[in-house]
Amino acid sequence: MPKRILVAVDGSEEAAEALRFAAGEWPDAELTALHVINPADSATGAEGGFPGASDQWYESAKQRGNRTLREAAEAVDREIETRLEVGRPTKTILEVAGGEEPVGEEPDSGEPFDHVVLASRGRTGLSRVLLGSVAEGVVRRAEVPVTVVR
Repeated sequence: MPKRILVAVDGSEEAAEALRFAAGEWPDAELTALHVINPADSATGAEGGFPGASDQWYESAKQRGNRTLREAAEAVDREIETRLEVGRPTKTILEVAGGEEPVGEEPDSGEPFDHVVLASRGRTGLSRVLLGSVAEGVVRRAEVPVTVVR
């Protein structure tokens, strides 16, 4: 039985369902909801934007990420940990799952997770294609069991 489960959340209903699934399937496990801020989503980029644009984008993304995590925590009827990180989603999920310390908002114990849960697809449109590839990348490269919720 898994003791520490990492659940990737992106604000989609599918991700919320993945979190509810994990909470119901493993009621005694410690759950951590992870939201990854992807710098590639920035419309301003490093060049071509006005001074401070990247800071504004990051603050806005951070607020959205914290809201996503708060809503995820409210979607389940139990205590969960939340974690906000910045990076490429697949790589960051794998690093956090393995107990590595990606550059992010909150330091973690560094203890690896023993299971990862995520939705097969999250948002719609282009993001849906990318998030589908995130699920595939995590499944292919994770060193722990992965459950993909459809």
